[in-house]
Amino acid sequence: MVITTYYLEMHSAAQIRGKPLPAELEVRECELKQYQFNRFLYQWVGAPWHWTDNLKWSDGQWQALIEQPNHRTWVAYVQGGIVGYYELLRRDDAVEILYFGLLERFCGQGWGGALLSHALHAAWAWPGTQRVWLHTCTVDHPHALANYQARGLQLYRQVEGEEQLD
Repeated sequence: MVITTYYLEMHSAAQIRGKPLPAELEVRECELKQYQFNRFLYQWVGAPWHWTDNLKWSDGQWQALIEQPNHRTWVAYVQGGIVGYYELLRRDDAVEILYFGLLERFCGQGWGGALLSHALHAAWAWPGTQRVWLHTCTVDHPHALANYQARGLQLYRQVEGEEQLD
């Protein structure tokens, strides 16, 4: 299968075209780092979109990623239940939105734009940030690319390649 990967970025918080959080959507940072929780979120949120690369990771690999000081995680809740999450990873002056997604049953309710706006603001609030970026691909949610662009991220690279989906 040919998969196109899209790389998007922004260079200023002023580029954010935000969407406010609905009153019922609560977003909280996981200040207590627990790599098992991140692995659970990655598997649950990412399953419909073929997030499989990290499923082969050992506990040590997960722990090394999640417990580093330049990694942060936020979870979105409605009525106490998980709706989605995102992870930020900082390298030098750039922050990558490493993972971002909603559980499939919550897609199409307008919460993706609000959660992405939250992620962008959190990334820019990290002192010294000069660039925020992420990547998505053609096996992601059909509206993912449009949501990223609607929030102000700009396409800077596009790569096509053959991939075997697990």
